[in-house]
Parts: sequence; structure tokens; C-alpha cells
Amino acid sequence: MSNLPERYQPYATPAGQPTPARDLVIHQPQPIQPHYDRHPVVYIPSAENPNVMVAVERRYVEVMQPTPARDLTPQPLFDPGAQKILASGIGVGAAGAGIGYGAGQMFAGIALMGTSGFMILLGLILAGAVRGTRGNTHIHKTTNVHQKWFGKTGIHN
Repeated sequence: MSNLPERYQPYATPAGQPTPARDLVIHQPQPIQPHYDRHPVVYIPSAENPNVMVAVERRYVEVMQPTPARDLTPQPLFDPGAQKILASGIGVGAAGAGIGYGAGQMFAGIALMGTSGFMILLGLILAGAVRGTRGNTHIHKTTNVHQKWFGKTGIHN
């Protein structure tokens, strides 16, 4: 007799007796497909109709990389180094032409001015030179105002 409770004893096999034939089932090994062998599915828009989503295995879909930020600053039309060289050449040329033109105008005016005009110009130049040699005079005046009661004011210079 077994040590099983009574309600389980009808299902137990007595010791030393073979198992009945009805309990023997021969299982044939079958190939199994583990869960991890199945690839996950992603849904992407269809090529024919973008409103319809199509299931595709994830291994067949490439991950879209975000596009790098573009530099939208406008590019210069001319090379900055060439611009500096050209500008310095033009600046020096223009300054030389301006000085030459100004000196030519001045000497032409002096040549056409005559004796009296020359004397007036010489007098103005000398007056400017003499004026620059004098000392400067500074005048400083202080006024003291004393406000009193009932609108009386005393002023002392």
C-alpha cells in the first residue's frame, strides 16, 4: 500500500506492478521555435499609399539618422584676403590722388592770387602763429547766495 491519501490512491500504481498500457504515450520530438528567434515587427508607411501602414521585420528597416545641422550663413562673393589686398591698394591710391589733387588746387590758387592776395594769406598765417603764442586767460567768478526766511535773499560776490 502507498502512503498517499485515499483520494489519490486509485491513480497510484501498486509497487512492483508494471504501469498500465493506457498510461504509456510515446512522444515524438518536434522542432521548437523559441520566442527569441522571431524578429520584431515594425510598421512603416506603404510605398503605394502612405496612409496605409505595412508590417516589416525590424532587421530589414534601416534606422533613419537625423540630418546634421546646416550652416546657413551666407558665403562671401569674393575671397576676404583678396578683398583686403585690393582695398588697401585702392585706399592708398585714392589717398595719394586726393593729396595730389588738393596740393595742385592749393598751389594753383596761390599762383593765381597775385601780390595783394599773397600778402593777405601771409598776414593770416602770421596772425595764427602769433595768436598761438599768447597765454590763455581764465576768468572764474564765484557767487554765493544765502536764502533767508520769508523770501529774503543775500548775494555776495
